Amino acid sequence: MKIYTGRGDEGMTDLRNMERVPKTSARIEAYGTVDEANALVGVVRPSGHDDVDERLRAVQNHLHVIQADFADPDDDSDAPRVDQEDVDQLEAWMDDYDEELDPLRSFILPGGSEAGAKLHHARAVVRRAERRAVDLATDEPVNEHAITYLNRLSDALFVFARVVNKRDGETEEAPTY
Repeated sequence: MKIYTGRGDEGMTDLRNMERVPKTSARIEAYGTVDEANALVGVVRPSGHDDVDERLRAVQNHLHVIQADFADPDDDSDAPRVDQEDVDQLEAWMDDYDEELDPLRSFILPGGSEAGAKLHHARAVVRRAERRAVDLATDEPVNEHAITYLNRLSDALFVFARVVNKRDGETEEAPTY
């Protein structure tokens, strides 16, 4: 099977239901940005911390499901979808890691160790993916759990970055005003 088809050479692409849409459509922007976030999460692995890597692998699977969900305009499809349980899992992971972290007393500058900085980068792209998903939802049906998942995931990646930086001996820096 060839990877290239030439079908997108004129700025159009296929959705899951084979509908042709412009590559600039809100739907393509949404799942394309989720794809970018997924690739950035993949850049972090391996982070040097097995428990974090295990969670990031699960996150990547969820992001792949969200991409497929956003590529499918039929909201009654039987395709896999993230749901409230997946959101709850992110919250549980954050709660577990909160016990390991010092309380947050101010904003912090993104950065730290290589893995920590990459997690902060992925977090920022997930925030953009969430904005694209919200934009898509203004005109078309979207799995509300997918939007909630993206919102919670950006929080989780922030917590993961803090955990990795703490374990790697990196000090959090607050911005100066």
